[in-house]
Amino acid sequence: MSFKLLRSSLFSVAFFGWIAIACTPTSAQSPTADSPAADSPATDSPATENGKALKALMITGGCCHDYQNQKQIISEGLSQRVGRIDWTILQYGEGKDVQADVYKNSDWINGFDIVIHNECFGAVEDTAFVQGIVDAHTKTGIPAIMIHCSLHSYRTAANADAWRELVGVTSRRHEKTKHSLDVVATDAGKSHSVFANIASLVTGETWKTPNGELYIIENVWPGTTVLATAHSGETNHDEPVIWTNETKGVRVFGTSLGHHNETMLDETWQQVVAAGFRWALEKP
Repeated sequence: MSFKLLRSSLFSVAFFGWIAIACTPTSAQSPTADSPAADSPATDSPATENGKALKALMITGGCCHDYQNQKQIISEGLSQRVGRIDWTILQYGEGKDVQADVYKNSDWINGFDIVIHNECFGAVEDTAFVQGIVDAHTKTGIPAIMIHCSLHSYRTAANADAWRELVGVTSRRHEKTKHSLDVVATDAGKSHSVFANIASLVTGETWKTPNGELYIIENVWPGTTVLATAHSGETNHDEPVIWTNETKGVRVFGTSLGHHNETMLDETWQQVVAAGFRWALEKP
């Protein structure tokens, strides 16, 4: 793997294709829409159907996680497994109350095929700001991937339920202790296309994550299909950890798994997120 660092803080990463990353520690530059793409292994994903790379936007940053490394783990893993992707990755500061600059532009989502939300901005209370993020997806139909603390983002806003409906589940807290999780597919998950090529989940085997922070799910929104759960010793319930959501014309794939880098690096996590990425891009 080779890296080229430019003083403008724009990274080009050569890894089964070019990944354009624009980031700063506390704010973000405008999306780079025309980054170069090199040849990648052929797949049957939408990334290679028409010979053009997909354009993916990742919003990351906020509290409590190693987003500096996670942005590379996610983007490189998807590029390897899905195909040619032109990435724009915007990383923001570590505060819970950061309002990502990109969302302040009404057309922020235009030009992208999919958006990956891996952010942790739980103290943002501006209702118009939160509604603007949701509306960008619902008005354009551009799909989303929701990872881990994105579930807890915008939770103090008066209209937090608008965000939660887009995510597909409601969560306000996680278990007190971090530990390996036993993830098992639901009946719906065993027959779902997301797990079709992950034999261990289809056959009902338990996937033991390397580490984990289990989110407690209070509500599953209409349109959400829970694909896998992990049992909580604190609630004595099977908590949803992987799901799909179809709401207001938008496809959303979500997982609460991803607090630890070692979990993201696990091959099963990588396969599941890549399959969810492909599913989100399919036309309903």
